Amino acid sequence: MSTIKEYLSEDHSRCDELFANMEDAVANDINTAKEAYELFAGETERHFQMEERVMFLEFETKTGMTQGPTAMMRQEHTQMRALIKEMGEAIDAKDKDKFFGNSETLMILMQQHNMKEEQMLYTMAQQHLSAESDRIVDMMKSMIVE
Repeated sequence: MSTIKEYLSEDHSRCDELFANMEDAVANDINTAKEAYELFAGETERHFQMEERVMFLEFETKTGMTQGPTAMMRQEHTQMRALIKEMGEAIDAKDKDKFFGNSETLMILMQQHNMKEEQMLYTMAQQHLSAESDRIVDMMKSMIVE
């Protein structure tokens, strides 16, 4: 069984790959890129919800820290959701410039966000939740996005 940090870090890599595939699809033909966008957007939302609805809550319950790193990560998720939505609107409008302007901003934000999670938050979560790691990973794996 993987640790919380391993599981979520691997999922970051998977979402990064879907992001690159989406950018390639838009660059090749924006008219046929909606499927790649929807896959990226859906899987990224699933990742956010695994964190927000499972790991963050478990961490906050265990540590009592509700205004610390998890609050900042939720704010960044909100920013990223807005950019992802704008990218979908740009695809619908066939506006490559708008799409790539937003995707560049999103890429920088995601890289910084993922680094903070992987180097700080996931490490802290693993330290505090190691005894619960298998249960928490199983809960995240079984999540259905709302």
